[in-house]
Amino acid sequence: MSAQDDIEDSAAPLLEHLTELRSRLIYSVMAFLVGMIICFSFGGMLLDFLLGPIEKTMRDLGNPNPVMQYTAPQEYFFTLIRISVVGGLTISFPVIAYQLWRFVAPGLYRNEKNAFLPFIIASPVLFLIGAAFAHYIVVPLAMAFFLGFADLPSFVSAIMAGAVPPPGTELLPGAAGGLSLPSVAPSTSQGVDIVFNGKVNETLDITLKMIVAFGVCFQLPVLLTLMGSAGLASSRGLRGTRKYAVVGILIVAALVTPPDVTTQLILFVVVYGLYEISIHLVAAVERKKDRVARAEGVIGEDESLFDIDDDDVSAGEAAADAAETEDPKA
Repeated sequence: MSAQDDIEDSAAPLLEHLTELRSRLIYSVMAFLVGMIICFSFGGMLLDFLLGPIEKTMRDLGNPNPVMQYTAPQEYFFTLIRISVVGGLTISFPVIAYQLWRFVAPGLYRNEKNAFLPFIIASPVLFLIGAAFAHYIVVPLAMAFFLGFADLPSFVSAIMAGAVPPPGTELLPGAAGGLSLPSVAPSTSQGVDIVFNGKVNETLDITLKMIVAFGVCFQLPVLLTLMGSAGLASSRGLRGTRKYAVVGILIVAALVTPPDVTTQLILFVVVYGLYEISIHLVAAVERKKDRVARAEGVIGEDESLFDIDDDDVSAGEAAADAAETEDPKA
C-alpha cells in the first residue's frame, strides 16, 4: 500500500466525523431557534415572571402600583430578545446534550458511557435548582436591601430631628415606593424627593446575572466529580486545598453578586457547601474504584488505590534522601 493510500484512508474517517459534527450542530441550532421563538412568543409573561421579586419587594415597601419603564424605543424589544436567548438555551439544552452524547458516545467504552451519562442528566437539574434558588431567595433579598436602603436616610434623619411620629400615626409613601415618616411642616419642607424609577433592562440584568451565576455555581459537584472519575482530582487533594477554595469562592461571590454582604454571604455558604458535598462524591467514586480493583485482584482487601499518591511518594523519597545526606551512618 502506497503512502497516498494511507493518507486517503486516514482522511476518510475525519470527513465522516466532520459530517457527523455538522449534522449534530445543525440539530442543536435548530432546537435553539425553536426554543427562542417559543420564549419570544411568551416574552411578556416571562418578563413578568422575572420581575416578580422586585414587584413583590416594591409592594411590601408600600407601593400599591409598581411601575417599570424603558427610555429607548428599542429597549423593550431587545429585552425580550435577551429573555428569549436565555430561555431558548434552557429549553433546548436537553436536545443539545443529546446531540453531544450521540457524537461522543461511539468513541466511548461501555464503562465510560455509564460514568459519563449521569453527569449529562445531573447538569441541567442542578442548573435549574441553582436558578430557582437565585430567583426565589437571593434576588428578593437583594432587591429588598437596595430598595429598602433608599428609605433609610430619611428615616434616620427624621429620628435625629425629633420627628418620630406618635403611636398610630400613618406612614406616607416615600422613596422607592416605600413608606416614610410624615414631615413636621409639609408646607415649609425643602429638598429633593428621591423616587425610584426602575428601568426594565437594568433590573432584568441583575436578575439574569444572579440566575446564571447561581446556576453555573451549582455545577461544581458535577465538575469535581467528573474530574475525580477521570483521575484529575482526589478527595484528599480537595480536602487539602480547602483554604484556597475559600479564598476563590469569596472572590467569585464578590464578582458575580451585587455589592451587598447578604447575597455575597449566601453565595459563599451555598458554593462552599457544594464544595464539601463534592469531596464526599469524589470519595464515593474512589471507593467504587477500590471495589473494582479488589475484585480484579489489583489491591488487597485493606488497601486502596488512593492511600498514597505520587506527590506523597515523591515528598517521602525526598525527605528520606535528605535524612541520609545529613546522617551518613543511617
